[in-house]
Amino acid sequence: MPTDTKRVRGPEASQSPLLFWSRPAKALPSHGPRADGRQRDQVDVRPVFVRCGLVSQAKGSAYIEAGNTKVLCCVYGPRETERRDETDMKSGRLTTDMRFAPFSCPERGSWIQGSQDKDFSLMLQESLQPAVCLHKYPRSQIEVNVMVLENSGSILAHAVTCASMALADAGIEMYDLVLGCSLRQDGGSFVVDPTYPEENSCRSGSGEKQGRLTVAFLPSLNQVSGLQSDGEMAEETLTAGIRTCIEGCYKVYPVIQQALIKAVRRAAPPPAES
Repeated sequence: MPTDTKRVRGPEASQSPLLFWSRPAKALPSHGPRADGRQRDQVDVRPVFVRCGLVSQAKGSAYIEAGNTKVLCCVYGPRETERRDETDMKSGRLTTDMRFAPFSCPERGSWIQGSQDKDFSLMLQESLQPAVCLHKYPRSQIEVNVMVLENSGSILAHAVTCASMALADAGIEMYDLVLGCSLRQDGGSFVVDPTYPEENSCRSGSGEKQGRLTVAFLPSLNQVSGLQSDGEMAEETLTAGIRTCIEGCYKVYPVIQQALIKAVRRAAPPPAES
């Protein structure tokens, strides 16, 4: 029997496409302990691992890992602005670029920057810009590149923290560090630093206490530099959520400080022998 040489033959052994079909998110219980053992209605953040100076080609870099959420950030500059019409003689320019690796989410993405990546990049820039002393770098630009290696929830908050550490590692003058924390409000209860299933879980019913909140906070200055909220939350619920996120930022603050101190000690030259 003649064979078609132009037809690509499939593998001899195959699996049903239903095995790779993504099931819709199930509604998680709204009471009792969470799936990872943390408590609800408490400022209970995931353990955080941070490290600075991992990328030698960048001026500054940082890596943060919170649960299964993994983010890497690199900072380049200050360098001369590429476009003359965008040059500011009195102040510098901060550019941010946040992208998701194709394997970072349960649904495989693309290397091309989509609308979600652009929105996150804009939110990241708005959160970092108030903390950077841009007037110290006239006619120059500072580039912040964030790569999400794995998204397991609260990705914007951890990206803000990672980018702030990378700026400090690069020696960029800043008024203060920027720390991020997220919260998921579900009716009368809330969860701090939600995971990916908790962020995308389906809830029955609707009301004024359903939404997500991300806060970028300057701990030394006690100021909020960025706020992102979606859903329906009353004013009292939103105010209480912001205070809870600020408490979560203060919990992460000592870990970030120790990581930066270790990075400075590693980069410092050895003491001269007498």
